[in-house]
Amino acid sequence: MDFHRFTVLSFDCYGTLIDWETGILEALRPVLKARGVKLSDQALLALYGELESQIEAEPYRPYREVLCEVVRRMGRRLGFMASRDEAESLPGSLGGWQPFPDTVAALRKLSARYDVAVVSNVDDDLFARTAPKLGVRLLALVTAEQARAYKPALAMFRLALDRIGRPVAEILHVAQSLYHDVAPARALGLSTVWVNRRGRKRGPGATAPSEARPDLKVPDLAALARLAARA
Repeated sequence: MDFHRFTVLSFDCYGTLIDWETGILEALRPVLKARGVKLSDQALLALYGELESQIEAEPYRPYREVLCEVVRRMGRRLGFMASRDEAESLPGSLGGWQPFPDTVAALRKLSARYDVAVVSNVDDDLFARTAPKLGVRLLALVTAEQARAYKPALAMFRLALDRIGRPVAEILHVAQSLYHDVAPARALGLSTVWVNRRGRKRGPGATAPSEARPDLKVPDLAALARLAARA
């Protein structure tokens, strides 16, 4: 990959910069335990990915409500009716989700050379709790709330291209989800990096499956920062 031609790196946030699978599991495990439901991490994340993608494909609703509805539908699938507190525990936990260990250092290295943008399926107020954890200034932020749509909808990426204001050839989109990010970004002509955060774990985790092919695959952001520095 010719890193010299890029001036902007756009990032997915949750799953790529922020360890959302740990956050999801830590929020949902107490709910299922209280209800006497036993489910492996793999099965729980797969169910989350299935339900979230279904809800996000429906008429737009705020991400806080999407997460509440995930818990409610998960409960119905597993044989219980989630209480209001149980449903709200998932969006309530999001502000506490932490960056991956390599995120901040890698972003700082990359931001010394490239402008950085974030394109995220989230509400503005929820992202505001995450932003200070990233440690970099953003050229642009595009949220689902602003676009009134969720990735993989192309509306998210079209709004991002408008906000960033650079030629498509100068933007490299970096993400963990083939389904939410790599497929739609490539459809609009963007170069893509797949950050395979799950490594050798089975399945796509908390995202829907996809056969999209990125331009570059890396195991983490530290590896991407090293490759960019060598260019």
